[in-house]
Amino acid sequence: MAKVGYKVPESQPETLREKIFLPELMRGLAVTTKHFFANLFKNRDTNPEILERRGNLMSTVSYPDEKKPYPVGYRGLHRLVPRDDGRPRCVACYMCATVCPAQCIYIEAGEYPTAPEGADPESAVIEKFPVKFIIDELRCVVCGLCVEACPKDAIRMDTGTHAPPAYERPGFLWGIDRLLTGPSVSHPSDPWNKRHDSAQPSHVHKEAHERIAHAPAPIEITRFEKKD
Repeated sequence: MAKVGYKVPESQPETLREKIFLPELMRGLAVTTKHFFANLFKNRDTNPEILERRGNLMSTVSYPDEKKPYPVGYRGLHRLVPRDDGRPRCVACYMCATVCPAQCIYIEAGEYPTAPEGADPESAVIEKFPVKFIIDELRCVVCGLCVEACPKDAIRMDTGTHAPPAYERPGFLWGIDRLLTGPSVSHPSDPWNKRHDSAQPSHVHKEAHERIAHAPAPIEITRFEKKD
């Protein structure tokens, strides 16, 4: 039999106090009763930050009368960003649906009319838009990859709210009628803002999503020569 490098302590025989469990049971009930009456009769500090409360330190938040503020980096409920004309900025490129790890985004694409009546057909452009844009909020894992992948800044998670409760599963399927909300966003580089010629525009504009497209700065490598 192999020898071990430590000594196993022998178990001590249980005393009568430990066998009947009654004294320890009464101690536990005393602690529970103490906190129960303290939370029942003492004034409760409503500061949502639990670590900064004084007096009655009960940590339960009485929602919805009390609401714990969300942190600055909280990813709220999705929204489709509208253009100035009220249409969604989405061009139905399927990049958000492709990158979504939970596969909770469903899109059906359509095309706007190539040219309105009386317009020059040669100057018309083919522009896609989502006929259907549905997000299953129950399957969403709130990772924010759809926001990062969107090349047109068409979807954001800046609402600061969470999905409201519903009694049935279809209540968590959010379509365009519920997602298209919030202030409109316009960028000078938007393709629907046509320029008169192909000259470089006077504005120097970088959209927010372009921050992930920049090449990283080169890394300087110090080489050491081998000495004889």
